[in-house]
Amino acid sequence: MSHAAPLLAILMLEAALGYPRRWRHPVEAVGALIAAFERRWTRHRWIGGVALLAVLVALSIGVGLAIATLGVVAVVLAGTTGLAQRSLHDHVAAVATPLAAGDLAAARGAVAMIVGRDTAMLDEGGVATAAIESLAESFCDGVVAPAFWFLSGGLPGLFVAKAINTADSMVGHRTERLAAFGWASAKADDLVNWLPARIAGALICLVGWSGWRVMWRDAGRHASPNGGWPEAAMAGVLGRRLGGPVCYDGEPAMRAVLGESRVPDAGDLMRALGMYRRACLAMWVMVGVVAWAL
Repeated sequence: MSHAAPLLAILMLEAALGYPRRWRHPVEAVGALIAAFERRWTRHRWIGGVALLAVLVALSIGVGLAIATLGVVAVVLAGTTGLAQRSLHDHVAAVATPLAAGDLAAARGAVAMIVGRDTAMLDEGGVATAAIESLAESFCDGVVAPAFWFLSGGLPGLFVAKAINTADSMVGHRTERLAAFGWASAKADDLVNWLPARIAGALICLVGWSGWRVMWRDAGRHASPNGGWPEAAMAGVLGRRLGGPVCYDGEPAMRAVLGESRVPDAGDLMRALGMYRRACLAMWVMVGVVAWAL
């Protein structure tokens, strides 16, 4: 049985309704499990990290298969928890609206909710850059990748992808304490997102009718083997420059420069949101074609 028709329903339902904010999200349970493993197994280094990954994959598959036995309605409802089309749009729009109105303080506060860099001293260009980079990369992590793995493996595939992404965000950092323990999660996340990242970049270029040259040229400059594809695609479509100097916890760092011309402004952030909506719609159309064909 094809997973395309349920996926199309999931995409449309999640975009229309999002996830109720008053309900605890299932990813919080995954995060609690990861945190418990981190406290008890970090000292086991690579072995502990591999054990964490194995448990997450096994539980994700088991829960996904169990829900699938309840029927297609249960699958669609559960599947909406694994995508972030609506929430990603709303979080970035919460940055774009005050930035366009000239309220830099509110825009800084909103962008601090979606990026890890220091935001207190960002100017308009810095806020717009941070929000656009987060939008592009999260289009892969929060939309294309879970959709791809649902299409490939149903609800278990989606749950596995989300669990791995959550583990990477929590323990995949290259700090001295987590370098060994988080290695398996980081590598698994690279693998899970390898093809979706390139699909995400292609979708952005497709709806923007441009950006291909910049994506192919600059994607490899990014520190991540995957993050550069959608980010470089968005830089190319907008005709703007992303990346450059940032600060994390007061320490200066340098992100790869993607694209060219000047840094983006509030208007470019609004344009990026439009590209994001069109890229999501293009994905719906493609999934619908697959559903119709099968």
